[in-house]
Amino acid sequence: MTLRVRACDACLRRTWLVARLAGWIELARHEGKRLPEVLALPDEDLLSAVAPSEVGRMRRQLEQLDLDDLREAYGRAGLVAICRHEDDYPESLRDDRAAPPVTSWAGALPDGPAIAVVGTRQPSPEGLEVARALGRGLAAAGVTVVSGMALGIDSAAHDGALQAGGPTVAVLAGGADIAYPRSKRALHGRIREHGAVLSEAPPAFVPRRWCFPARNRIIAALASATIVVQAAARSGSLITAELAMDLGRDVGAVPGSPLDWRSAGTNALLRDGATVVRDAIDALDLALGVGHGLGTDAEARTAGLDPVLRTLLRKLGEGRTTIDAIALSPAEADAALLGLTELEILGLVTRGPGGTYRRVLA
Repeated sequence: MTLRVRACDACLRRTWLVARLAGWIELARHEGKRLPEVLALPDEDLLSAVAPSEVGRMRRQLEQLDLDDLREAYGRAGLVAICRHEDDYPESLRDDRAAPPVTSWAGALPDGPAIAVVGTRQPSPEGLEVARALGRGLAAAGVTVVSGMALGIDSAAHDGALQAGGPTVAVLAGGADIAYPRSKRALHGRIREHGAVLSEAPPAFVPRRWCFPARNRIIAALASATIVVQAAARSGSLITAELAMDLGRDVGAVPGSPLDWRSAGTNALLRDGATVVRDAIDALDLALGVGHGLGTDAEARTAGLDPVLRTLLRKLGEGRTTIDAIALSPAEADAALLGLTELEILGLVTRGPGGTYRRVLA
């Protein structure tokens, strides 16, 4: 059990302290204190800044803390826990001066490039499909999809990655052992099985409001780039994008209608210089460098595709380039149009003149 929990005493105490001060940190945030600066404070300064009346009591509790019991709690929850003094602590998190003292996860943390896909909890149907398609396209190319398992865009991105059989990491605001929101318990289990669920919080911790923007800094740090699919003018996804920029990471956004409130935030990011992301090829270019998306191996690009989509690609390869040539009935035509749209989002199909379609990859 303890072999899975390699965290020094100081880092375990810090993790316990932040969780114990969660309510006071919430009050401090409401009073205008900046969360990254608060989380970067040493223990004594943190106590003085957010809970000056509790300093003596908290010191006594820290002295009496049973660290072995804390370590056993991670083990009982089935979590690996690593502190920032260990060599295999996630290297990309070290770029943040307020990096979590301990990260714990269930599953297996994937290696290789990672990109975050985030967005609103109230997406349009088109936004959900774009998020799934980006998740599928990135994962099929071996790029880890990082998100927060929230309702809407985040969960759709994870789902797309899992559909492609590729790597994905969910970063939670509460303990990694508990699905949040509860409605995503099945997704939480799938990610644990095929990727990793990660958190800085101790096991069984129930998050406060401030824990979600704190979680966002981990999402931003784990990924080399962050893509925002849909976001309102004031959105937690924009916090993730801002944190990514602060860390020197790339930021991309999916453009949307200026009449759609869900696109106000993404369009503002594009106005301010974010990279336009239209499909999986653009996402791969952002993750791996320009040209890598177009040059990705065809087998990797199509790995994990739904059989219906594979059939559509095969028909296009046979020279059937119009809906009429592909479908034998109105119902088949509607399904084919939806499938071709999805393949277009994935960057595997492009539209030509006269209502024709062609495969991007032979």
